[in-house]
Amino acid sequence: MKRLILVLSVCMASCFLTRPLSGEQEKPTPDAQAVPSDEYAGEFFGMPVPMHNYLFISSVLAVFGGRDGRQPENEEERKEFIWDNLLLSFEAFRREIEVSQEEVWQEASKILEAEKVAFDWRKEPQKYSEWVKERIGIPVELFESQLRHLLQVEKLKSQVRESITPEVSDQEMFEEFLNEYNTLGLELVEFGDLKHAEDFYRHAKRNSRFWEALKKKEPKRFRRPGFVSLEFLIDIWKIPRDACYAMMKFKEGEIHPPAPIYKGYGVFKVLEKRQADEKEYGKLKDSYYNQIKRRKQYEGYGKWFEALKEQANIKIYKQEGGKKE
Repeated sequence: MKRLILVLSVCMASCFLTRPLSGEQEKPTPDAQAVPSDEYAGEFFGMPVPMHNYLFISSVLAVFGGRDGRQPENEEERKEFIWDNLLLSFEAFRREIEVSQEEVWQEASKILEAEKVAFDWRKEPQKYSEWVKERIGIPVELFESQLRHLLQVEKLKSQVRESITPEVSDQEMFEEFLNEYNTLGLELVEFGDLKHAEDFYRHAKRNSRFWEALKKKEPKRFRRPGFVSLEFLIDIWKIPRDACYAMMKFKEGEIHPPAPIYKGYGVFKVLEKRQADEKEYGKLKDSYYNQIKRRKQYEGYGKWFEALKEQANIKIYKQEGGKKE
């Protein structure tokens, strides 16, 4: 089966299930004794989950990939992803979240447009069916079921996020503005451990030529992120916020002591800087409110899902269709 490389208009970070391959929605059967145990993949909320639900999610994963469209790196990640999404799909079903056929067709239309097909798929359904079979390797009915579930669970996530109304203070908004508009140009030296970083810092502070001497000897250890916002340095390079703001007060050429970075430690030299113009804050305040609110809603969603997993008490079988752990 070829994996479909595309970007849906909904978030493709997760691929979920709310119905079995038969196409009819179904909750996990309440009575596990009613059918042989090898028809179940596991259970949550004390109810067994049919194996066909598990295999459906596996098929969605094969076509669309997992988080950010990537395939899990190992079997453990794959199973964790599938079970997380089975739970989300079940929750979408419990909330009676629905996706219309028109919504499915709209999503299919975007995919076909991105793939630059040379036919009108609504007027030529046979060509559409053949394209799906050839391009993806599955029946068109299964393809549309997969789209339906992607959309359904995205609706669930949106519903949960929108139900969260976080507080956003003026201080938070102003700090966000400063993070984005304070700009800093650095050169940094990377070290694997704090001791070597501290030794280098002491030598560089005593001898102004020491920095350039090591740079000439080991140039690959020296990096320049660019003339970028503090937000970029904090979020991407993982330089502590306090260190970034301390360096905004440094003169050009001054060296900052070791601090953690995305990997190991860094010693920093300030090359250039630009202070945020605080008079601009008033014009941008509303955008920062929305930005922080959205981030807190996503964080709240993460906490909600962790609580849901704990309540569900997921039990996974050792083997697909095998005995319980």
